[in-house]
Amino acid sequence: MRTAIEARYLTRRTVLKRLATTFAACALIAAGCATTGTSTDRAVIQAKNKVAPALVHIRPVKEVFNEGKREEVSVIGSGFIISEDGYIVTNEHVAGESTLVRCVLYNKEEFDAEVVGADKYTDVAVLKLKTDRTNFPKVKLASSQNIESGQTVLALGSPQGLSRSVSMGIISVTDRYLGDRDESIAPYNNWIQTDAAINPGNSGGPLVNIRGEVVGVNARRLGGADNVGFAIPIDTAKQVVDQIIKTGRVTRSTIGVSFQETTSKTDDPKQLGVVIGDVDPLSTGAEAGLVPGDVLVAVDGTPINARFEEDLPEVRKRIADLPVDKEVTLRVQRGSEEKDLVVKTQALSDMRGKQQEIPQWGFTVSELTPNIVRRAQLASNKGVLVSGAQVGAVASNAGLRQGDVILKLDGAEVENLEAFTAIVNQRIEAKTKLVLMQVKRGALTRYVIVKQNEPVAAPAAVNGGNE
Repeated sequence: MRTAIEARYLTRRTVLKRLATTFAACALIAAGCATTGTSTDRAVIQAKNKVAPALVHIRPVKEVFNEGKREEVSVIGSGFIISEDGYIVTNEHVAGESTLVRCVLYNKEEFDAEVVGADKYTDVAVLKLKTDRTNFPKVKLASSQNIESGQTVLALGSPQGLSRSVSMGIISVTDRYLGDRDESIAPYNNWIQTDAAINPGNSGGPLVNIRGEVVGVNARRLGGADNVGFAIPIDTAKQVVDQIIKTGRVTRSTIGVSFQETTSKTDDPKQLGVVIGDVDPLSTGAEAGLVPGDVLVAVDGTPINARFEEDLPEVRKRIADLPVDKEVTLRVQRGSEEKDLVVKTQALSDMRGKQQEIPQWGFTVSELTPNIVRRAQLASNKGVLVSGAQVGAVASNAGLRQGDVILKLDGAEVENLEAFTAIVNQRIEAKTKLVLMQVKRGALTRYVIVKQNEPVAAPAAVNGGNE
């Protein structure tokens, strides 16, 4: 039988053992946390190291038209090499309409590059380094179909011009719809939303998963918010890049209609299809008999559906991917009836028309896009748009204003931008004193006389303080 002293001794020994066990467990947990942190750091660094050698700092010189003048400005962006012979992916808003592109590689080698092609609708551009080398490091492209919210991602690029930068975050949403707030929002894809920092200069750089594979192309951020950035899914970019490398451009079809989600017209959850919100009166869709309010339920027998806004890009892409000049059968629901309409697709024009400066008259003009034709309610797509006019210059003194549509020049219809530029240059070379133009401004049509030989008024001096 144990004495009281032995019992107290055994109790104290038991307590000490338990304390030792507890301390050992805490030490193991702490060691485990340290190991986990080290593993995470190592994984991030390994992912970065797989992509960084193919990272490109891009310095394009872009052509811009502002207030009636053509100018060249330098910008900064990012990109990444996708092939050993030097093809680079970046954003259209970085390299599109560039007159010169200078690329600085991760190892600080410098090359000039040519713009192989650019697609405004997806904001994707492809460059090619001007060299015969075939040993450039390249990235590995993943599939954006396999991404999930919560995944760790890295955004690489040159934020604010700080090249070779890396930020880390997660994928917040895999299919963010940004709407139709302006024409710069890509209509054929949703976006990867991430809280990895994407700042000016990051545009065109890669969004990378923890395995060091590219899942997106960094493109934009939400103004006024901290670390709410958006990337183009790499599957969308790959399709565009392949076409550009093969043909130098991306070809799409249209039937001249705009779509809305079905919830914009009805709360009935059983309503399938997509609502036709608007029809271009000059389009093949209008010729076939499509009207606003129709519900498109099938294309060549394949069902189509967009109940919510985020479903719209896929519907638009279904139409855009059809061959140009192909006759397709559309099943539409009009009221309580369904009918089949045969529509011939037509080539989709550029989102923004080409521009041209007329320096002698101090203004710039651009092509008419279907959007401009529809908004100006023009009877045809003939004419040019006045995109800018310098104060005090010949065009401005004649009464031309930004937004005017020039329909006729000296009584002859203006066919397109090229024809207009040629005729104006003839008048300038001939020093024709008076040139008569018919323009449309808003709902009204008016005449403008351009007087070439009048002295141009100098801009008024502005007195003010220091900048």
